Parts: sequence; C-alpha cells; structure tokens
Amino acid sequence: MYPQNNLPIKSWAEEDRPREKLLLKGKNALSNAELIAILIGSGSRKQTAVELAKEILNGSENNLNKLGKRSINDLMEFKGIGEAKAISIVAALELGRRRKSTETVVKDQITSSQHAYQFILPYLEDLQHEEFWMICMNKRNIVTKCTQISRGGLDSTIIDVKIIFATAIKEVANSIMLFHNHPAGTPHPSNADTKETRRIVDAAKLLDIKVLDHIIVGDNQYYSFADDGLI
Repeated sequence: MYPQNNLPIKSWAEEDRPREKLLLKGKNALSNAELIAILIGSGSRKQTAVELAKEILNGSENNLNKLGKRSINDLMEFKGIGEAKAISIVAALELGRRRKSTETVVKDQITSSQHAYQFILPYLEDLQHEEFWMICMNKRNIVTKCTQISRGGLDSTIIDVKIIFATAIKEVANSIMLFHNHPAGTPHPSNADTKETRRIVDAAKLLDIKVLDHIIVGDNQYYSFADDGLI
C-alpha cells in the first residue's frame, strides 16, 4: 500500500520510495508503476511520480507492449510528462526490446512456425510501420543470417525479390523464411500478401532454394502460410 496521496515521495517512509526500495529489496520487488516512476523522477503538484506512472500505465491498459507503441507525443498528453520524461520512457522501453533482440541467438535451429515467430518477434514487435525480414538457413535449418529486406509505411512495404535472392545466394542458403508485420495487429494475410508469397516461392524453385514459411506478425499472434498449407 502506498502512503497518503498528498505526500511527496520524499516524505514517504524510506522503504516505500521506489529508488530506495530497489536498493533495499532489489528490482524484482518493484511494480511496473514504481519502475516507471524512477524513470520520470518526479510527478506533478497533484500527483506523485508513482501515481503519474499508474495513470500512464492505465492509459495503455496496464500492458507494457501497448505502452511500448506509444510515441513521445502520446506520452506528453499526460499532465506532468514533458518531452524529457517522455523520451526517458521511450528510450527505456526500446532498450528492453533491443535486449530481447540481443538474446536471440543467430545460430538457432528453426523447428516450427512457433519457433520462427519467437525468433523474429524481437525485431518486429511494437513497430508502427511495416517491415519485411528474412532468415537464411542451412540444410539443418540452422539460421545463418537474419536481415531486413525493406521498411514501409503503416499498411505496406515494397518487397524487392532481387534483394531476397541475392542475400540467399550470398549465404549459400538451402532454405529461407520470410517475415513481415501488420501494425494494425491482425496477422491475417491480404490478397497482396498471398500473391507476393506465391511469386517468391515460384522464383525460389528456379534457384533450388526452399521457402519454408512466410510468417505475419500481429499483436501477440501470428499467421503461418506453411501451417495453413499455402507453401
């Protein structure tokens, strides 16, 4: 339970202050609101930093993934959050996303669409624009390269097939997997997605390269062309 709302954090018992609590009890003892309160440093005249952090979280349905999609301008709509505090929040969440990306081992062996989804997720989650990625694999389905092919707008990105196959040939890939995201959150493929996938699969056959899957990443869900029998 937090101290009286009308008291500034400096007046709280030492063990209730977020920074002191982290030092005394460790980072795992802090709530999401307390961690964000440390980032923003101070609240407003009417709210402590923790209360302001709670309001920010409530504005994203207490979902850190949704908070990660908030822009600096979005965050500045909260009274008491200026540009500097908004930048601190965005930067911290981006570091968290990059940490997950760093933890992805590029020598992973892909064994299923679920595994492939988990592999690519750190690169595509929380984006507000579309990106198209691919991975190259050897005969044992071990990833030898993961790379971005294109970056687009809110609902599309241009796919250059020449870049896809130039990359695959350079890596002497036995097989490849394709990935892109739908910022709107629903991973169901459009007609254009299906047509483009078929075009790439047909071209790959001429080069004796297997396209094992094309996965569309949405909000906490994905669509697999292979699972649906379309590859």
